[in-house]
Amino acid sequence: MSTNDWKTRLGTVYSTDPDYKYTFETAEQPETLAPERQKLRVALDRRNRSGKQVTIVADFVGTDNDLKELCKHLKQKCGVGGSAKDGEIIIQGDLRDKIVAILTAAGYKARKI
Repeated sequence: MSTNDWKTRLGTVYSTDPDYKYTFETAEQPETLAPERQKLRVALDRRNRSGKQVTIVADFVGTDNDLKELCKHLKQKCGVGGSAKDGEIIIQGDLRDKIVAILTAAGYKARKI
């Protein structure tokens, strides 16, 4: 067992059985929908961000790798920083109109909230 495996094991903390094998849960990621089937919401958020504005792209259905690729594409097109986690893309600044235009040009169904 590697040193980081203890963080991912669930349930059992200690076992006296020498033949016991830890089981790991593998979270299945949903299959990525085609861009024309995605219904993305683009919103502005100011809460818990020290007064800074961020644009959030929510409701992406797909794998984490595809989410990160879309985030990278949006960051490059907008020329700003951001991140992708928990099924959301966070882009720095109020770029809702630009992001909706980029997403619709790429074939996504996106609407501004």
